[in-house]
Order: sequence, then structure tokens, then C-alpha cells
Amino acid sequence: MNNVQLLQQPVAPSTCNKPIELYIFIDPLCEKALLMQMTLRKLQVEYGHYFTCRYVLSTELSALNSITSRMKGCVSGAELDITHPALPSIAIKAAELQGKRAGFRYLNKVQEVAVLNTRNINSHATLIEIAQQVNLDMDEFVSDFGSKEAARAFQCDLYLTREMEVEEIPSIVFFNECIEDEGLKVSGSYNYEVYEHILAELLGEELNRQPVPTLDDLFDHFSILTTAEVAEIYSINEQLAERELKKRMLQQKVERIMTDEITLWRAK
Repeated sequence: MNNVQLLQQPVAPSTCNKPIELYIFIDPLCEKALLMQMTLRKLQVEYGHYFTCRYVLSTELSALNSITSRMKGCVSGAELDITHPALPSIAIKAAELQGKRAGFRYLNKVQEVAVLNTRNINSHATLIEIAQQVNLDMDEFVSDFGSKEAARAFQCDLYLTREMEVEEIPSIVFFNECIEDEGLKVSGSYNYEVYEHILAELLGEELNRQPVPTLDDLFDHFSILTTAEVAEIYSINEQLAERELKKRMLQQKVERIMTDEITLWRAK
């Protein structure tokens, strides 16, 4: 694996007591990010007791200052809506200001809407609707979305991408709890077993795999999954995964959302 290297300048570790922290560099709307999500979810299910995740938004965009000023017009009602490719990333950073879990919920919903392609994900109005759907504090979100703080947070992500010399998206940088140790940068996407091996190497011990949860518990945790993700997590083929999911659809536990390219299953 050639795209693995040590970083010379480690960043401050998480204050969480889990020994490993993953910096996940993604373009949230890129198809490669969605494919990596499948691997990351299985890693969280089996080994989530070892690590935490921090998502770093790494889409290179310009003219953030002009977008922020136009968004203020939206908040004040001067404009009904604006559309710009920077808006989803700024909205995700605004959601993160309400906490890490809120940020994760919002990011996942943004990716869901992008995959379904039924609404314009670059629209200010669509991003406001998503915040309502994931139960964010709306007054706080609208204020943060139109503020310089969210745009600066996105700019900080772009700075971190350059500082760590991340040139391929998606990429993951692994840090352990010792601040003196270098980070391990893995550029691009690889098979699940590669990330499993890296975790074991960083921990210096054999990994203790957590029991795979029931399908109902899995949907309690992730709320929406693809057929491929369910197959990956349970190490079964997609035909068997779809059969089990259809059973739960008949039991009215999940609903199926289909497009020409993908099938999503959402907990009811």
C-alpha cells in the first residue's frame, strides 16, 4: 500500500478516552465519500470502542466571503433562496456548532438527500429543511448558518487539509493518544481489512471485535442504510441482505426508497 505515510506534525489528540482518533477527509457530496462511509460504518460497528471520528470537509471552494454576505440577506428575508456549492459544507459546520452528534446527523441527512437527488442540495432553502428534519435548534442553526463562524470553521477544515498535505479525497489520518507520535495518513480508499490491520498495528494488540448488533439495533444507530451497507456489515451477499430487509418492510419496521442507481432503507 503506497499511499500510507507518517505525518511529521501531529495535532492535539482528542480528550475522549478512546485510544485512537480518525481524521476523515471527505468531500461530503462525492460518490467516493459515500463508498467510504460503508467501510467506516462496519468499522464503527465492530471496533467503535477503540476510536472516535472527526470529519474534515475538504472541498476546495472560492468566494466564501461573498456567499456569507448573500446568506445574511436570506436570513433577513431580503432573498428567498440562494444556491452555491459551498453551502452544504457551511451548513454542516453550522450544525456541528450544536455538538458532534448533531453534526453527524446533519451530515448523514445531507448525503441522503444528495443520493436521492430529489431536491437541490446546494440550495439554502433545502439545507434549512434538512436542519428541521434532523431536529436541530432552528433559531440557532439559521443564525449560525448565516454567520462568519460557520464559514470560518469550513475554512479551517480546508486549511487543515492543506497543512496535513492531504492531496487525495477521501483520506484518513490515524492518531493515537500519545501526542508525540506521528499520525498515519492513508490516502484514498481501501478494503476493510486494511483499516482493520492499521487499527491493530496502532494499538499493538489483537483487536477485540464487538458482536454484530441485530438489524433493528443497527437501524436505531444509523436510521438509514443501503442494501450494500447491510451486506457489508453482516458479511453476507446483497441478495440475502435485501431478503431480510424486505421482511422488515412487511413488518413496517423500515421503508424502502428506490432510485435508478441505489436502494435506501429508512427506519420507521
